[in-house]
Amino acid sequence: EFMQTFWDIEEAQAKAIQHLVSFVRDKSAFPYLVTFTGFITFAMKTHTDSLKLQVDGCSLLLEILSQALEQDVMMALDENVISCLLDAVRKHSENEELLSLVCTLLMMISASEVAAENLGKAGVIPDLLSIVRNFLHNEKICLSCCGVLWSLAVSENNVDQALLKSAVPVTSVVLQEHLRNGAVAESACSALWALSLQGCLTENEYEPTTALLLDALRMNPERPVLVKNTCLALASLLRLSEIAALRFITDSKGSGINLIKDAYHLHFDDPEVVENICVLTNEMVQYDEVVLDMVSQKMEELLFEIKNCFPSS
Repeated sequence: EFMQTFWDIEEAQAKAIQHLVSFVRDKSAFPYLVTFTGFITFAMKTHTDSLKLQVDGCSLLLEILSQALEQDVMMALDENVISCLLDAVRKHSENEELLSLVCTLLMMISASEVAAENLGKAGVIPDLLSIVRNFLHNEKICLSCCGVLWSLAVSENNVDQALLKSAVPVTSVVLQEHLRNGAVAESACSALWALSLQGCLTENEYEPTTALLLDALRMNPERPVLVKNTCLALASLLRLSEIAALRFITDSKGSGINLIKDAYHLHFDDPEVVENICVLTNEMVQYDEVVLDMVSQKMEELLFEIKNCFPSS
């Protein structure tokens, strides 16, 4: 009632949000906090100029949404929430703290297909790309933005293809910049896989993207999700281009075949990794030069082992 009565007074809204924050750690208060989402976003949207209110509002939304996910509670995050967050991004595009919070929220929200569709309609991609270019050093921002791009690319609802294509070079730069950070590299590889699956890469991007994915695999072999999605991304590129296939076996840092063998031996007990290695292998055998390299590196031994351990592969 207080927030509704004094909706136009910035200080009143700020105090109310600060008061709500004091209840965040109280588990019994959570069902009530969920009902405040609309009031929080309305306050943020009404007082967009107030950076502190935006930061406090996003922090509170993040706490509420995180608890909802932990407790497996569905929250209705409609277009008003998305509009509010994008308003905050556009008004305070230089504030790294706020952008980090907003990008994390957008990544969490985009897990819902309906929300991903609404994000696409709201034109979020140019905002994400601009944020990444300006804050490429920020691992949290890069991870979140790649997560949103993945959700948009795999969404069944059509997102503007030209906008998705514009995300490819930026995602590649993120991967190049954060190759040694497993979590960020994993997020970027997943986004590149989804973008390649949607046909967003140009012919000129096939070879450098193949090399970049091999580097990611080389530096983060212990991460099963990265291995799975990198294998699928490589399979997608090999399906499209012999140039990508040749780069796969002639990379100056070592053949992709050795990386695949190493990945199998690290994750032989993970059926999904093994399945995706098989998907990649299936694309490899369509090129004679790749097959010759597979034979010279005794790839058939690995395939025989997979066949024995996973008869359905």
